[in-house]
Amino acid sequence: MGKIRLTTAQALIKFLNQQYLHVDGEEFPFVEGIFTVFGHGNVLGIGQALEQDPGHLKVFQGKNEQGMAHAAIAYSKQMLRRKIFAVTTSVGPGSANLAAAAGTALANNIPVLLIPGDTFATRQPDPVLQQVEHEYSLAVTTNDALKPVSRYWDRVTRPEQLMSTLIRAFEVMTDPGKAGPATICIAQDVEGEAFDFDEQFFRKRVHYLDRKAPSERELKGAAALIKASKKPLILVGGGAKYAGARDILMEISERHNIPLVETQAGKATVECTFKNNLGGMGITGTLAANKAARQADLVIGVGTRYTDFATSSKTAFDFEKAKFLNINVSRMQAYKLDAFQIVADAKTTLEQLAPLLERYESEFGSTIAELKNEWEAERKRLSQITFSRENFVPEIKHHFTQETLNEYADTLNTELAQTTALIAVNDAVDPESIIITSAGSLPGDVQRIWNPTVPNTYNVEYGYSCMGYEVSGALGIKLAAPDKEVYSLVGDGSFLMLHSELVTAIQYGKKINVVLFDNSGFGCINNLQMDNGGDSYFTEFRTYDNKILNIDYAKVAEGYGAKTYRVHTLEQLKEAIEDAKKQRVSTLIEIKVLPKTMTDGYESWWNVGVAEVSEKESIQKAYQERQQKLETAKQY
Repeated sequence: MGKIRLTTAQALIKFLNQQYLHVDGEEFPFVEGIFTVFGHGNVLGIGQALEQDPGHLKVFQGKNEQGMAHAAIAYSKQMLRRKIFAVTTSVGPGSANLAAAAGTALANNIPVLLIPGDTFATRQPDPVLQQVEHEYSLAVTTNDALKPVSRYWDRVTRPEQLMSTLIRAFEVMTDPGKAGPATICIAQDVEGEAFDFDEQFFRKRVHYLDRKAPSERELKGAAALIKASKKPLILVGGGAKYAGARDILMEISERHNIPLVETQAGKATVECTFKNNLGGMGITGTLAANKAARQADLVIGVGTRYTDFATSSKTAFDFEKAKFLNINVSRMQAYKLDAFQIVADAKTTLEQLAPLLERYESEFGSTIAELKNEWEAERKRLSQITFSRENFVPEIKHHFTQETLNEYADTLNTELAQTTALIAVNDAVDPESIIITSAGSLPGDVQRIWNPTVPNTYNVEYGYSCMGYEVSGALGIKLAAPDKEVYSLVGDGSFLMLHSELVTAIQYGKKINVVLFDNSGFGCINNLQMDNGGDSYFTEFRTYDNKILNIDYAKVAEGYGAKTYRVHTLEQLKEAIEDAKKQRVSTLIEIKVLPKTMTDGYESWWNVGVAEVSEKESIQKAYQERQQKLETAKQY
């Protein structure tokens, strides 16, 4: 067997170039490129290897480690987990900045390869710059903090260890049932250390994404459950989207008159125009979906984790009558809510299940169309919300006074409601455009009222709801879909948290459109406070003398080199979007909106921790209401 002498870092890059994925007869490179912020710990090892020979890998210089990792996550998500970017950082703070992004990838089951530098394997110069020290162990470094947010984690302290750890990492990342972040920490001295690697290690390696078929027992059991039900409901999760199950979902739904409802990850698997698609379900769901869920006597969960938002903290269903049938490549997820489990690929399972359901029809009848029409009327109403300084409108909720709203209207110079502005954006952008958001009130609004008419144009991260994903992720989506317009829908609070990769997008000519909704505060958390009996406390953006902040975000983005727009009216908004479509550079549209004008409710409930003891009667009342709700919630 031949040998090739390479440094550990050179071997890493050579290996990444030879990894391929085979899906449904198509074969392609699995690793598209690598994001990097160079520092000590990776610049002299991985940096040297990339400079010498990156192969086909596209190399992008990030501006913040968390930001560039978010871009990698959004890229993989948009590519339906079939391609990835790697991410390399320096030691210490550089690797620590990966923690939030790793958690985001893990919660959403998105493969990404994280390669932080580490301290010296020899320990000769310890403690090196940015190294933490513990009395109980010299082996602990900052990278140990990434263990709980990684699907696979390892530390390389010898060159030959690279071979086994890389094979293991790619086994995890290419397995649909285990997909998530793989973290390989490489000691900085080892990165530059040479070794005689077997040439065989660098051969073209194909990872096969074979669709796991359901067993006969699983199929017969599922068919019996469905045929015995009167009002089954299909809950479409992210696993259905990644499996490419759109066509068979529509076929089964239409043939048997079964409504479809969606999780955040599952939204836009099937376009909103499909007659049986009732939209998002749960706390951020539509009234139509939540009403259908209450009627269901069988819930067919296709590739879903049943998060608290999707299940309204396990109060969305009538657990006295509802049974559960789960189709999931993850056995752990299939067991949720004590369901009948099918541990298999969603598309394959539904295709094999379909012939067993002949002559079955649900008893939903015309109810599906009635619910859909009712919700469309509500969406139309939300598109026309107006504010008056003289007449307080009921849509402005959560105990804000007319005086407070007038103050916001005067300071921000706007009378725009968030729902009105958002639907106007939906109507104005091209249908093939892709949107992204993650945190704050916007995920609730888009799951309810954003109508995607083209599949896979909705990239919303709500498994971890990570602030800062929105702008960074838009860059990743643009890399995945270079011919599409990408719109990052972001609140002012999340924009302030992290928007560094807007600079990267401008730097590399990857046009993204940032649509910034500015209500001067952490609006959804302010709602949470006040909905549960509290006052508005440190969630609005106010100055030391209690004045509302009015930040010129357009000027910030203009300084980066973006084309910017300032919006205070619907007419200005429509003009800005049309002009932004013509631009080749990244854009930022700053929309001033009033707080408390987002969507809310629709027969859903969220279980949050409320103080059991309080001097405020309103908090005491909120606690009692929570206890009453818990009596109806499923406990496992």
